[in-house]
Amino acid sequence: MNTPTLEDQLVSELWARDVRFLMGRQFSATPLLAPANLIAGLAQSANARVRFSLIPFFLRHPEFSAEVENADKSLSSQINQYVLRFYYTAAVYLQRKYQERLIRILGKQPQLPDLFSSKLGVLPETNPDQALAELARRHKILSGQFVNWLGTYEHAAEVWLKQMELQKA
Repeated sequence: MNTPTLEDQLVSELWARDVRFLMGRQFSATPLLAPANLIAGLAQSANARVRFSLIPFFLRHPEFSAEVENADKSLSSQINQYVLRFYYTAAVYLQRKYQERLIRILGKQPQLPDLFSSKLGVLPETNPDQALAELARRHKILSGQFVNWLGTYEHAAEVWLKQMELQKA
């Protein structure tokens, strides 16, 4: 039997927390990592899809927003901090955008507080679509990567929401 990779372990942690966004399997029925360690691990992953799973993680578990700043402080690389800050902030805006769907799937949940928009140089917008577009523009500038960040954020939310709706049906 192959030893699970770090990515396999992170996916297992997500599965143990009812975030079945990535293909994988669950090695333990209960989470083994503290939330801040899981968040930091996801942000530092060498695998873009694992990093990307921060968005559905925060949409599923807004209560872990209290751990985000601890995870952020534990990250030694500014690049990893940007990953966490941008994906967390995208989840904040996506939660607002998809509020009705999220309530139908999960019931009423706490709102994700906006922790990083000012640090990222993004003005908090009341319109989530405008906020996401501005965040994506800023992400492109600070990362230096010409990625469709808006599409990336939306894709993460849509794939996970559809999966959750199918699971609930």
